[in-house]
Amino acid sequence: MSQKHKDLRVDDRDWTKLTFGEQVKMLEVEGYLVLPGVISESKIKALQGQLRGVRTKGTDYSERQRNSSDIAFLGGEITNLIANPPTTSFLERLFGDDLVLMSYVYARSEPGHPGMALHTDGQPWGSEIFGYEGSCPVLIRVLNYLEDLTLDVSPFRVIPKSHLSLHSEGNPYLRYESHPDEVKVPLKAGSAVLLNHKTFHGNYPNTGDYTRELLAIAYRPQWGGPIKEVENFPKEQVEQLPDNIKVFFKDKNSRKGDFFGGNKPKGMKSEAPGINVNRWLQK
Repeated sequence: MSQKHKDLRVDDRDWTKLTFGEQVKMLEVEGYLVLPGVISESKIKALQGQLRGVRTKGTDYSERQRNSSDIAFLGGEITNLIANPPTTSFLERLFGDDLVLMSYVYARSEPGHPGMALHTDGQPWGSEIFGYEGSCPVLIRVLNYLEDLTLDVSPFRVIPKSHLSLHSEGNPYLRYESHPDEVKVPLKAGSAVLLNHKTFHGNYPNTGDYTRELLAIAYRPQWGGPIKEVENFPKEQVEQLPDNIKVFFKDKNSRKGDFFGGNKPKGMKSEAPGINVNRWLQK
């Protein structure tokens, strides 16, 4: 990873101090948010125990960065995390809509991991890496961390506000080695980073002495489906889940919108608090 920009800002603010409105503003304007303490210490240990038996595959740039995308139905705390109240209740309030689970991935950055390039997960007409999931107009990826992210152990990296750019250098298909405005985000185990999937982000090298594990769960509002059909989770496996978890396994291709809608359809509203200019003032 390039050391061109050595004096990078570290975002280690006290995330517990933010009101709901300030949290919404962070996601909408900065493109990311930390929710601290969303997983208890006992559940962290249970998750780590379950994950010891999960097979992972190295990436095309390093065997020290390993992933597994076949984990949603492993049961126990891994599957329970899909319905984790601190995150799902926040997202339901944020979206004002039902949640649709789009993906669930386990990723580990082992000592020696060289760091991820700055990239986006949201591509408007799909990509080989992310398929057509990335074409959803709105998607939040919840990165649940099971170990402390120190400045040495693959802290989260992000270019704040990068999803807002209208310049060609904000093309979501581009990747960057580094950027002078990128920020390091250390945090405690059990915390989650919520990421607008259009924001440029990645992680730093793991120069520490332990592996950093995360469980990345992607949710979207039900109205905002992909532009092209994606494969749903296996119906027979979904049917075996408890109701409180099954509710998130809706049709991945569901959308709410009328392609043939007229200029002045019947029943138009005159109020919509979700787009109020004062929505960032909510407590």
